[in-house]
Amino acid sequence: MTPALPPTDRGRLLLVLVLAALVTVFTATVPLLRDWFDLRVYHGSIDSWVHHYGRVYDYRVPGTTYGFTYPPFAAVAMLPMALLGLRTTIVVALLLNLAALAVVLRLLAGPDRGRPGWFGWALIACLLALFEPLRDTVSFGQVNLLLLALVLADATLLGTGRGRLTGVGIGLAAAVKLTPALFIGLLLVARRWHAAAVATATALGATALAALVDPDASRFYWTEALWDTGRVGRLDYVSNQSVQGILARLGETDRTVWAVAVLPVLVVWVVRTRRAAAAGEWTAAFALTGLAACLVSPITWVHHLVWLLPSFAVLVRAGRPRIAGALYAVLCTSVVWLWFDDASGVDGFLGSNTYAWIALGLLLWLPVGQSRPGPRTGSRSTSTTTAAPVPAAPAISPASVQAESCSSGTAAATAGAVGAGRVDVGGAPSEPTASTFPADLKPQSRSERASSYTADPPPS
Repeated sequence: MTPALPPTDRGRLLLVLVLAALVTVFTATVPLLRDWFDLRVYHGSIDSWVHHYGRVYDYRVPGTTYGFTYPPFAAVAMLPMALLGLRTTIVVALLLNLAALAVVLRLLAGPDRGRPGWFGWALIACLLALFEPLRDTVSFGQVNLLLLALVLADATLLGTGRGRLTGVGIGLAAAVKLTPALFIGLLLVARRWHAAAVATATALGATALAALVDPDASRFYWTEALWDTGRVGRLDYVSNQSVQGILARLGETDRTVWAVAVLPVLVVWVVRTRRAAAAGEWTAAFALTGLAACLVSPITWVHHLVWLLPSFAVLVRAGRPRIAGALYAVLCTSVVWLWFDDASGVDGFLGSNTYAWIALGLLLWLPVGQSRPGPRTGSRSTSTTTAAPVPAAPAISPASVQAESCSSGTAAATAGAVGAGRVDVGGAPSEPTASTFPADLKPQSRSERASSYTADPPPS
């Protein structure tokens, strides 16, 4: 029987403090310290470009071979960094990531987003701090959360059927980083022609703006840098949890083989996404697209897997909190790094690709098309789709919270809070850009254990 949560505010505060201490110990003793490496790539590239008249794609972080690898519009969007020192930039980036995470949680929680209360949100924060893709995104100073927030804003607009500007978020995200461009494909599959046109026009307009600002940088990126995967990092590095990463660890790097391998992934994505969109389940449709984008991208570093967060919301809303919790727990463990040095053999094939298997499993079996019958959403009409029943998140037991193991029970509670927008608490309210240091520097860990990138660290 699950012990009850503390009935008083003092007891709850004590529990939160204990959990926060355990989370702090966990994050201080596993190889999570990235030293803001990707953010230093961004800042150094912009500083060199603006103040020293260098070229964006020529800059390298001192002591490494890694520099800027995102599309030129990403550099234009980051121009305000030229006005800030590195330390100030780190603070601003941290605040932006926290704000983006708050937006993501609010959008995924839906109409019940205010239900958890301070205690519920504190528990959610502790559990999210254990999620490896989120830890990496924050500690590298990455942009994944900001892009996820932009994309989910469009998902919300589609779900309500409001907004002539639906697609702007997706277009901006695709102009900053190529992976989110698959969400334009989602709009086409769902036959949301106006939103697809807006997203495409936004992406092209942002790209054209970057070309006006720096024509040479745009020419170099689209004709050379884009096609040079060596600028990003080793394909076979254990952090690459994509189909290409699986193939590379098997010794197969031929692009034709990769193209053939991702084709069935795209077919499954089209079929399942069309079904979700037809049922008006936009969170599920966007979750499936995030999963497919991670799988088909040539390089999907672990921190890119923040795109899996919507999948946990879908699982909980479909009444599968235990499955959500178990998968979430695995993604907290850093288990793939056990095969950092050697991914050979059956155990290496299975273990080193654990996160990719989770993404593939979710793409195949994420519940879709299970809403109650009702008018579709996202059309020009004012009709709305009846929402699927929202299960209450399971109560979180103090005894079940294990910081170092990220237990499935507590992870389920986190996913429940994100997916259902509430936490039951005993009746209370309830490119180089993601680069890393080379092996001899290993910014990932003070214990010199690798974590999110290659022995030849990659930018993402």
